[in-house]
Amino acid sequence: MAKGKAKQTPKASRRVATSGDIEVSTYLEIAKEISGEQPAAAREAIPSGEREAIIVIDFGSQYSLLIARRVRECQVYCELVSPDTPWEKIAPLNPKGFILSGGPGSVYETNAPMAPSYIYESRLPILGICYGMQVITHQMGGQVMPGTKREYGHALLHLGGVDSPLFANVPQSTPVWMSHGDKIEAMPPDFNVLAYTDNSPFAAIGNDKNIFGLQFHPEVAHTPEGKAILKNFIYRICGCQGNWTMGNFITDSLTKIQKEVGKGKVISALSGGVDSSVVSTVIHRAIGDQLTCIFVNHGMLRREEVERTFNTFRLNMGMNIIYIDASERFLDRLKGVTDPETKRKIIGEEFINVFEEEAQKIGKVDFLAQGTLYPDVIESASSGSTAAAKIKSHHNVGGLPAKMTLKLLEPLRYLFKDEVRQVGLELGLPEEMVWRQPFPGPGLAIRIIGEVTKEKLEILRAADWVVMSEIKKAKLYRQLWQSFAILTDVRSVGVMGDFRTYGYLVAVRAVTSDDAMTADWSRLPYDVLARISNRIVNEVPEVNRVVYDITSKPPSTIEWE
Repeated sequence: MAKGKAKQTPKASRRVATSGDIEVSTYLEIAKEISGEQPAAAREAIPSGEREAIIVIDFGSQYSLLIARRVRECQVYCELVSPDTPWEKIAPLNPKGFILSGGPGSVYETNAPMAPSYIYESRLPILGICYGMQVITHQMGGQVMPGTKREYGHALLHLGGVDSPLFANVPQSTPVWMSHGDKIEAMPPDFNVLAYTDNSPFAAIGNDKNIFGLQFHPEVAHTPEGKAILKNFIYRICGCQGNWTMGNFITDSLTKIQKEVGKGKVISALSGGVDSSVVSTVIHRAIGDQLTCIFVNHGMLRREEVERTFNTFRLNMGMNIIYIDASERFLDRLKGVTDPETKRKIIGEEFINVFEEEAQKIGKVDFLAQGTLYPDVIESASSGSTAAAKIKSHHNVGGLPAKMTLKLLEPLRYLFKDEVRQVGLELGLPEEMVWRQPFPGPGLAIRIIGEVTKEKLEILRAADWVVMSEIKKAKLYRQLWQSFAILTDVRSVGVMGDFRTYGYLVAVRAVTSDDAMTADWSRLPYDVLARISNRIVNEVPEVNRVVYDITSKPPSTIEWE
């Protein structure tokens, strides 16, 4: 029973369907204290026999995850690890090289994070980026000092000094993105200058042992030749073959799931979108009827979501689906709760309670499957990086009870969203399912500022329905990462039909993104915004004011809570 849950909650109604689609409603924090290490099935889900990887030592940069994305775009597996990760956990990946990320620290500070000694002892190629370059310099006998002039933003890189395969087919002068306050005062012994900027005489350095440093960030879009530089490192210097494909991922995942599950039974948490659709399909292909999917209606879904989800089930899947209406139960636990982090944890905890109760009705169940993705893990600071700050419990990774009887099965744990969509298409799932915009596990609960009530849920459902219908009518749905309405706890005076009103303020949010780690607010056409505003205030009586959120991530997050 959940902590602090004294009174009896309403019983959930239970209904069985026989086919369908689903997005995994994933709400658990897979904290290291639970298992002590990352799931073997996910970690090994790269092509057997031809395994190769580039390892990113993560020093806490806001761009670290982008490095992994760029490497994978070159069809080479890449994983982020903390500086204190032992070699024994990295060796099975068969690393072909290391990339040291940027970070917020300074190498000359006390207790500044350093690269583990094994990366140098391995004699594998190393590429240091920004702080990572300074780590190499510091550890190999050079000197790093505070800069008299900081360098943030665009700079012009000039190739010069010794030619290097790192810059093969890169123009002699090219724009790059800088973000540093420290500078290299003296290179380590036996290193050469490869490129410079007006403010950085050592903008790129290297030696004949395939150890390189870049003061700029090749992983960001502001460095146009960045991907070419990374590709040179991956292929020309590390000698990678490029076998990280979604087809290989699927083949290997099926084998790993079969091995891990054996004759056990799996239940899958479902909610209606791409993550759970892909998770359920992969697991079902691996173990068939050993999987039972559970769709929990926690009362915080959007208008017609339950009906549309079950229609998709019947059309596209052939699985055993259990439907549970637990809306009263969840709302009862959320009474009086206003803190967003507490909301997330209550919802996550209650989901596990529901799952385990249903598992007992089904019989012996061994695993809970869910669609945790790599950005979920990183943003919740569960990668093990001591340098990165926890922003919030991610809606896909929060609220794990202290004791949980089910083992976790997370075949997508090391994938980015775009990779999940590629897997979905490879599996033959319909495009409307694969390209569904992400919807948070706690649902509308974290789009209502303050306490969640039935009245507020109905207000938000009506407003959100308007936003989605107008976005789709304008054919903007596929261009946006997410678009939705938020019911704030602000009320303002208005006038309708010569009468004074005192209604809610609704905020509209629409963003573009590649992976949700960073996002930019969408410049929606004024006429679309006008139609959204006009319809909301006319169709939702409780609302008399609409605003548009024009904040990017960072500094904000995509969701308001």
